[in-house]
Amino acid sequence: MKLTWKEKGSYGLGAVGKDMVYMLSASYILYYYQDVLGVSAIAMGVILMAARVFDAFNDPIMGIIVAKTRTKWGKFRPWLLIGTVLNAVILYFMFAAPPALDGSGLVAYAAATYVLWGVTYTMMDIPFWSMIPAFTEGGKERENLSTLARSCAGVGSALVTIITMWCVYALGQGDERSGFARFALILAMLFVVFILITCVSIREKSTVNVESPTVGQMFRSLLQNDQAMTVVVSIVLINCSLYITSNLVIYFFKYDFGGEAWYNSYTLFNTFGGGIQILSMMLLFPLVRRFLNAIQVFYLSFGLAILGYAVLLVLMLFNVTSIFALFVPALLIFAAFGMLTVLTTVFLANTVDYGQWKNNRRDESVIFSMQTFVVKLASGVAALIASVCLSVTNLSSDTSETSQAAQAALSSVMGLRLTMTVLPIFGLLLAVWYFHRKYILTEEKVEEIAGAIREKA
Repeated sequence: MKLTWKEKGSYGLGAVGKDMVYMLSASYILYYYQDVLGVSAIAMGVILMAARVFDAFNDPIMGIIVAKTRTKWGKFRPWLLIGTVLNAVILYFMFAAPPALDGSGLVAYAAATYVLWGVTYTMMDIPFWSMIPAFTEGGKERENLSTLARSCAGVGSALVTIITMWCVYALGQGDERSGFARFALILAMLFVVFILITCVSIREKSTVNVESPTVGQMFRSLLQNDQAMTVVVSIVLINCSLYITSNLVIYFFKYDFGGEAWYNSYTLFNTFGGGIQILSMMLLFPLVRRFLNAIQVFYLSFGLAILGYAVLLVLMLFNVTSIFALFVPALLIFAAFGMLTVLTTVFLANTVDYGQWKNNRRDESVIFSMQTFVVKLASGVAALIASVCLSVTNLSSDTSETSQAAQAALSSVMGLRLTMTVLPIFGLLLAVWYFHRKYILTEEKVEEIAGAIREKA
């Protein structure tokens, strides 16, 4: 039975909610603790990276737990709802650090809440994406739902990117600390409501009755699915490139682009970029797919992103101060990442069928737990790189006119600019080279595998 619009819409709404809270954490946790609360940038970088190492063990285990779950509500929805409620609570406390804390106490609080946030996010994110192969019939239906879900997730990410600083200043009346706490509370409540609608509306339409694997069998299964590992590595490199920029762009506007109301320029830039990303996923991707296959669109997206970063670097080196000039690289970069976001989910969903065909196991939860892990790993690596950049450059809003101060400011700004552009270009080039060498699941191959699975059923 084909998916109804109610099912598609409710699933998309859940994607909006979960990526709203994810983007708040991924893009603003470093800024909140380092710039607002004064925690050392290096300390925050170590915390964010250590949490991702912990996830290396936590995420696959959560995938196994989901795979073994058997309830009258299915195996996905119970964990989806439980994880959402817990994650929403932790999100609020993460951005509402007690004023009495400082020094090592504040560092410990940041570490504890961030690790717990990662654990609870895993608890809901794995079943959310694992549901796609379980209630779609494969082929075009799966690709269309993946496109819709990723588009809606992009809407959630873009909304938070666009409105966060404006809302923080409005809700806190200029006090960033209280503004972040109130904004996080609003997002947490919306998150719970949206996922509740998803849980009520979605039903699993197909299950594969297989013996629940052991931890050892599961890791072997992942290692044997070479296509899943190819997509996973590509996702790490792509998202790491994006998150380096998203972590540092707020510092670019605050300390380089500058101005009293820098957050207005920052909001305008993100509004344009976020709108482009949404349009890219919802309109540009389906349009381009009429003329190119998925892999060709993938390569096209890489080219646009690399060109965008190159243009951004040139504008920075020439000290261009027009916000509208920055729209040119923003158009290229955000459009590219919008399409890449959709495509990586489609490619990963295809590896579920590939794994079943090759290894006689259908491990949706485990494969999609890898997506959860690698996206968080990328954000952790990017945050660590960003924190090192902030520590080394020692950015400051000091506008002293002395020669020594001017030289130090120029050196700091140049370090920020190069980190924001050159490292992402290198990461994208590495990703496209690796993907080209390893990925074999063309559209013809996917159809061939789907037909072989149907014959065995």
